[in-house]
Parts: sequence; C-alpha cells; structure tokens
Amino acid sequence: MSTPASTDTYDRSVWRTKGAPLVPAAGTGPLTGETVAVKDLFAVAGHPIGAGNPEFLSQAGPQTHSAPAVQALLEAGAEITGISQTDEFALSLAGTNGHYGTPPNPAAPGRIPGGSSNGSASAVTLGEVSIGLGTDTGGSIRVPAAYQGLWGIRPTHGLVPIKGVHPLAQSFDTVGWLTRTPQLLAAVAEVLVPRPKKIVPSAPSALGGMGTTGSIPTVPKGPVAWEAERPLGRLRTAPSLFGLADPEVTEAVHGLVGRLEQLNGDTAEKLLGPEPELLERWLDEAFQTVQVFEAWANNGAWISRHWEAMTPEVGERYAKAAEVTAEQAAAGRELLAAARETIRSWVADGVLVLPSAASVAPTVEEAEAGSEHSGRVRRRNLLLTSVAGLSGLPAVNVPVTTASGLPAGMSLIGPAGSDKALIRYAVRLAGAQ
Repeated sequence: MSTPASTDTYDRSVWRTKGAPLVPAAGTGPLTGETVAVKDLFAVAGHPIGAGNPEFLSQAGPQTHSAPAVQALLEAGAEITGISQTDEFALSLAGTNGHYGTPPNPAAPGRIPGGSSNGSASAVTLGEVSIGLGTDTGGSIRVPAAYQGLWGIRPTHGLVPIKGVHPLAQSFDTVGWLTRTPQLLAAVAEVLVPRPKKIVPSAPSALGGMGTTGSIPTVPKGPVAWEAERPLGRLRTAPSLFGLADPEVTEAVHGLVGRLEQLNGDTAEKLLGPEPELLERWLDEAFQTVQVFEAWANNGAWISRHWEAMTPEVGERYAKAAEVTAEQAAAGRELLAAARETIRSWVADGVLVLPSAASVAPTVEEAEAGSEHSGRVRRRNLLLTSVAGLSGLPAVNVPVTTASGLPAGMSLIGPAGSDKALIRYAVRLAGAQ
C-alpha cells in the first residue's frame, strides 16, 4: 500500500511515526473527520510493530493486515495520524519511556503522562488527535486517562477483538481508547463493541425434533454485549478501596459520587470488602503472577537474547517473570477465578465506583525509574486497577479535578458486557456537572 509521506517535525517521545495522515480513512461513517493515534502494539498494514523497543522495531517486518480494531476505525471514517509510543513491551504504568523519552502531560506540565498507552494519551491531550487507541492490561488506559483528565475505557475482557495486537498477558489484555469527551468515547464504542448477540434456539434435527440440545437455546460464547439503553442497577462504593488513594483524590471522587447519588435519587451502597490483606493477595498471587508468567511466555524468547536492549526497570521485571513456574501460574489462575466471582458479585447489575489511580500524576523527578516513591505509587495504582483486571469487567474513567486543580480519575465498573450502557451512564453524569 502507498503511505503518505511522514512528517519530520513531531515529538518522538509521543510518536514513533506520523503522517498527514499516516493511513487515510477507508470509508465514511460515524467517525468521519476523527483522527487516531494507534499505540505501537497494534498491527497497521505496511508498518512494523515496535512494542516500545528500538531493537525489536529494527528486526520487525511490516504487517500485511491491520488489526481488526484499527480496520474498524478506518472503515468508520477515521484516519490514522500516526503510531504512538508505548512503554517497553507495555509492562509499565508510568509512561517514562527509557528509549524514546517521557511524553508530555499537557494537563499537568512537569508530571508524568501515565503508561503504557502514554503516547496515545498525550497525543489526545495535546489536541493532535481526537482518539487514542491503546490497550489496558493492568491500567494502561485508566491511569493515563486519570493523570491527563481524559475519558477512557477498559472494555469487558474478550468483548473487543484483541487480534493483531502484540500480547502482554492474554488473561487480562483488552483494547481500549481515550478521548476528550464522553460523547466521542460512546461513538467509538458503537464502532468497536460488537452489537448485542441474540440467543437463538437450536435447529430441529433430521428426526423432526429439536437439535442435540433439545429446546435449550444456543448461548453465544464469550461476553454478551448489552444494549446501550439497558439500565444499570445500584451505585456501590468500597471504603477500603478509597483508602488506597491520596486524600485529595478521594475528596474529588467523593464529590462526583455525590452528584451520582443526586442523579439516581439514592445513596450509594457501601460494600464491606475487600479487606486489604485479601486485595494484596489477589494482586500478588493471582493478577501479577499470571500476568508476568504470560508476559514471559509471549516475549521471553526475544528478551532472553537481547537483555542489553532492555531498559533496567522493565528488564528487571522480565527477569523476575522468567522465574515464575507453571505450578505457580496454575495456582494463580485458581485464585483468579475465585477473585473474579467475588468481585462480580459485588458489582452484580450495578456500578462499582473507585479511584482510577491512587494519586495525581507524580512529577517526572518523583517518578525516576527505580525510585522507592515510584514503586509505592505503582503498587497502590495496581491495587486499584487490578479490580477490573481480575474481574474482567468494563471500567470507564471519568475525569475529576482535585482542590489543587490537578487532574485525577474516577472509575465506573459495570457488569460484563455493559460497556455501552456504562458509557451512557457516564455521559449522563457529565451532562449534570
């Protein structure tokens, strides 16, 4: 395919490559006129996947087909402005890329952008694109959205096709997106989230009766999408989760919870759990154990031959990942299944509210790789973001502003498949502010 010439003057910490556009729209539709930054994990026809590592990029050949999510946006009328930077192999939440530099956070200058969808997020906040396409495994849409005052969604796990995306950990990987408005977040969902599947009866057999399942309907595999208009149930909060966040973030999120209570005409139900010790165990023994085991299975063969090409911070994480055994991963998956069932029982048919990130964006100096402060921030963020990851449920980031004027985020977690209804719920809240 012929690709428009790449522009020479762009921020290399935000963009791996950029065009005018890089890939033109393939049709017209609801996203005509919109522009997209595509995270450097997605297949874009005619371009290689670099996964945030220059050496990996130099060895990669061009992709023959675009990932389904990318192609769907193009066919809906959007054009691809460029391929945006990502943290190395997506195994970070900070956005401090040791190879290409830290992208700016225009909403909070001097502070980190959040990762690993950092390039896509910065491109949206800068106004260079209207849509940032990224992935969310452990919070890589929600954290940059919170740090930069953007709307973002981590969809129901398995609902939006992940095909054509370089994997981190398939048990948690999702395709997500960021926008400056909830209305555009909803418009992208109409393109990327499958329409609700209808459950149909089995066909009659040749003997004149029902098929092999009798009169039992054929149930679609995987999560089933809701209609956008389907109502959500009661609002719920968990004080133990709010306790993980800094007071200024908690105060800002509580203010928005109050608006939701007014809209719903009901007081949010307070959940008793999870106990801090249980959440810590879920994170360590289930989420992170399974995540890094799968990350090593996906990337370890290449990394083991190119340790010198890795930044120290991410290289250290992969070195620890190489030590996780199949037995530990199996035990982690058992605990993961139990955690998923428990968290889904909390949400039920309603909406669970919690902070998207534990703090406002740290300064670039505070987030220096390997610092003790950086490690504490990352862990508190993961304790919050892993709730949606463990449960496989959709989570929408709603921007909030702290008393000091810095961006922060509130996550709305809904039932499996409720992605469009959850965004509609958020749009309604935005209109009431």
